[in-house]
Amino acid sequence: MKFSLFAHMERLDAGQDQKQLYDEFIALCEIADRGGMHAIWTGEHHGMDFTIAPNPFINLADLARRTRNVRLGTGTVVAPFWHPIKLAGEAAMVDIISDGRLDIGIARGAYNFEYQRLSPGMDAWGAGQRLREMVPALKALWAGDHAMEGEFWSFPATTSAPKPLQKPHPPIWVAARDPNSHEFAVANGCNVQVTPLWLGDEEVEGLMTRFNEACAKHPDVSRPKIMVLRHTYVGTGEADLEQAAREISVYYNYFGAWFKNEKPIRQGLIERLTDDEIAANAMYAPDVMRRNNVVGTPDEVIARLKHYEALGYDEYSFWIDTGMSFERKRASLERFIASVMPAFAG
Repeated sequence: MKFSLFAHMERLDAGQDQKQLYDEFIALCEIADRGGMHAIWTGEHHGMDFTIAPNPFINLADLARRTRNVRLGTGTVVAPFWHPIKLAGEAAMVDIISDGRLDIGIARGAYNFEYQRLSPGMDAWGAGQRLREMVPALKALWAGDHAMEGEFWSFPATTSAPKPLQKPHPPIWVAARDPNSHEFAVANGCNVQVTPLWLGDEEVEGLMTRFNEACAKHPDVSRPKIMVLRHTYVGTGEADLEQAAREISVYYNYFGAWFKNEKPIRQGLIERLTDDEIAANAMYAPDVMRRNNVVGTPDEVIARLKHYEALGYDEYSFWIDTGMSFERKRASLERFIASVMPAFAG
């Protein structure tokens, strides 16, 4: 099983400087590269300082000049916010800049907040249908001279300019949860990204079951790769781990608030949650976050990840966005590289 870093810039209040957040993002990515991680993933979000990431290709182009070995992935671009010609060209340009290190992850999107602003009236179903039209369009544009008459996009014969360095194209990953999404990804020869979010290992197992069932339905397709993305913290002792669980709890309370899209938002920041609101949300309670996410000593983390490897996961992505300080993130990542990854060497 390979290991990667998943990172955005996350901001819970106006006291966090955006330039400093970017510098810290770069520093974490450089640690991942020097430490022998396989890839770095960063995503796309708009108008929300909770995850500052308006265009992952800009960040990846910057990282291409600051790193040497890691692959650079979009985790993910949001299909309905792109035109196929624009996405094909920008992705290909980053593949050239990075000397063929690009992986492109694509999703339908998650936040109604973004749909309301970039594609008013669109819902998750409509976004998913656009994803299904986007993936074959990308492949065809990279092959060249593709004319499209689709439900959402139509254009005369067009070739991606430029074309990607990797042949026939960079690996495509589809963010999947429900069985239909797994089946679409496998049928189209795409790798699969999954995340259990705040749920426990029963969800990790269930997502693998859906993937295996999709592969069984398409025996003519070579088995794609599957990656699991989890909030991760490698700690030094019980007090340290309890603090991490509290910090991840706060993060998920804000995630839930953004997802429900019910609280006032000003200057890109959601109204601060009160201690009582956080304490009342049992679903994200610190003890639940400690149990469900990969939070533990190096030996505890190794044991969890050995289980994921045995299930058949090809890649584990260390999701570092937690709202905790840069120093705590860095220390956890360095412990993961020094004390966890060697247990999977070779």
